[in-house]
Amino acid sequence: MHSHYDYIALYKIIFLVLNHMATVTFDTLKFVEKLKAAGISDAQAKAESEALQGVLSEALDSQLATKSDLIKLDRRMDGLDAKIDRMDTRISGELTLLKWMMGILIAGVMSIVIKTFFS
Repeated sequence: MHSHYDYIALYKIIFLVLNHMATVTFDTLKFVEKLKAAGISDAQAKAESEALQGVLSEALDSQLATKSDLIKLDRRMDGLDAKIDRMDTRISGELTLLKWMMGILIAGVMSIVIKTFFS
């Protein structure tokens, strides 16, 4: 199981990659020339190139996060990290209290057992 710190580290790597990633380019001229070399008419090659470029553009736009999206995600992750830290502190305090209560309970039971068998 991964800790939340592992996910934060992974998120930061993804953030850096997306921030510095160059845009994907599609060479429509080269694509059209290859289609024409394969025997497709000039008009159809241009139409296919434009259609493919539109599909690629839509796919990239729908899958890539914007800088604004990443900033929002960063704020949410900071908030979640703070909540997890508060919960960790609270749970640690409760566990310490339970350990002390268990120790006192065991000491009380042991004193009754010793008094019963050794007096």
